[in-house]
Amino acid sequence: MPSPAEPAFPPDGFQRFWAGEAVSSFGTYVTLLALQTIVVLTLQGTAQDVGWLNSARWLPYLVLGLIVGALVDRRPRRPVMIATDLIRAVLLAAIPAAWAWGLLTLPLLLLIVVGYGTASLTNDAASMSFLPRLVPRQHLQRAHARLDGADAVAQTTGPVLAGVLIKLVGAPFAVLADALSYVFSAAMVLTLRTPEPTPAPGRSRSSLRQEILDGCRWVYSASGLATLAIATHVWFAANAIVGTVVAPLALTALKLSPLQFGVAIAVGGVGAVAGAACSTPLGRRLGTGWAVIAAFGISTIGVAVMAVAGLGTAGWASVVVLGVGQLCFGFGLTFSNSHEMSFRQTLTPDELQARTNTTMRAANRAVVVVVAPLGGLLAVQAGLRPALLVAVGIFVVAALILVASPFRTVDLTGPPHH
Repeated sequence: MPSPAEPAFPPDGFQRFWAGEAVSSFGTYVTLLALQTIVVLTLQGTAQDVGWLNSARWLPYLVLGLIVGALVDRRPRRPVMIATDLIRAVLLAAIPAAWAWGLLTLPLLLLIVVGYGTASLTNDAASMSFLPRLVPRQHLQRAHARLDGADAVAQTTGPVLAGVLIKLVGAPFAVLADALSYVFSAAMVLTLRTPEPTPAPGRSRSSLRQEILDGCRWVYSASGLATLAIATHVWFAANAIVGTVVAPLALTALKLSPLQFGVAIAVGGVGAVAGAACSTPLGRRLGTGWAVIAAFGISTIGVAVMAVAGLGTAGWASVVVLGVGQLCFGFGLTFSNSHEMSFRQTLTPDELQARTNTTMRAANRAVVVVVAPLGGLLAVQAGLRPALLVAVGIFVVAALILVASPFRTVDLTGPPHH
């Protein structure tokens, strides 16, 4: 039992917040596979076009990330979360509408995805900075682990559902499942009654610039987050290549169906479930720093396995190899995330939470915006497998940055809770 001085976990309201995040995550994995399928099969696109899709999704983080973080830190976060969930639902519903009217083209799809990314950027800034108001800081890692676990379950089942929906109703209409999930998420947040601090009075434009600079200085100098931030930026460069190459590899080179591709991604979700389940107990054994480093290493192995899918295999055998790679990659991703997020939020005061979140995410997504099209070009010019091997090398660099720094000794996991 927790002591009187230690608040119980989970606190009131967290289950509703968790439910909204879990359902919207489920829908997101449907949309991710559906959008890639729309580009590759419906619009007859190439790996380069998938790169442009990924770049469009994250472009708002590059252009608006720092501004959005400063603006969200000025406002109550619940209304922002509700509004952006509903905006995302409307934007996704526009995709099947455009297809039904014969208007869906790659440029229009990219424009919708940019709007969707802008709403997601704002929602991320609000929701991730709202969580420390909902959950005591000593429980942040456990809260993130539960959120990661729900996301991992969604990653396991979402792609399979996407494959079935794409087969039944077509890729453009499959995204409606995600639109409905955002309506549900908005309803869950609407029922929360967590008090929020009174927003500071309106500030001048010059003050906004100062707040943006304060957020950047906090991340890259004053806070102790700089090493993790830089290693994460490098990690995202490799991940941008993986996200660009895997769909064309599966759907064109390996000639898998959308359902088979969905099954392979779903196996990655199984790894993500395991990573989330292990993040707290194994994190206490390894410590925060070594847990993140180990996760980076496991992800690297997963991408190396994906690179050999289809060599000496075909059909469902290729699905198995690709799935094993996804399994390792998914495990590493969720095993790391709760430790990275709790480390970041524990060190950051409430008034800087949104700026810290969006400053790091803006830089990470800026890397994706730049590298995703280059990764697509690399895949077209050098081949899909060589592009994945380049990603493996970049993942190794990201891990070595942490191994060579004092971050490896960081430990915020604390003793086990009883």
